[in-house]
Amino acid sequence: MTQRRKRYDKQFKVSAAKVVLSREMTVKDLSEELGIKDSTLRRWACEYEEMGDDAFPGNGSPKINKDYEIVKLKKKVEELERENEILKNFRAFLSQDHA
Repeated sequence: MTQRRKRYDKQFKVSAAKVVLSREMTVKDLSEELGIKDSTLRRWACEYEEMGDDAFPGNGSPKINKDYEIVKLKKKVEELERENEILKNFRAFLSQDHA
C-alpha cells in the first residue's frame, strides 16, 4: 500500500519556518509536535530565509526557480523555431522537385 505524500499550504510552511528561525522551539521539538521530519522544517526555514514571501509558490509545490524555467522555455522555443525552419525548407524543396 502506497502512502500519499502530505501537502502543506504556504501559510503553514511560513509559520513553521518563522518558529524555526526565531528559535522559539528546537527543530527537533517542533518536528515532533507537527509530525514533520526535522530536515523538512530546516529546508522550509532556509527557503523562507532566502526567498521571504516569494517562498513556497503554489499549493504545497516545491519552489520553482523561475529563471531556470524561463531559460528552459527559451531553449524550447529556439528548438521549435529551428524545426519549423527545417520543415519550411523541406516543403520548399518538395515543391521545387515536383514543379
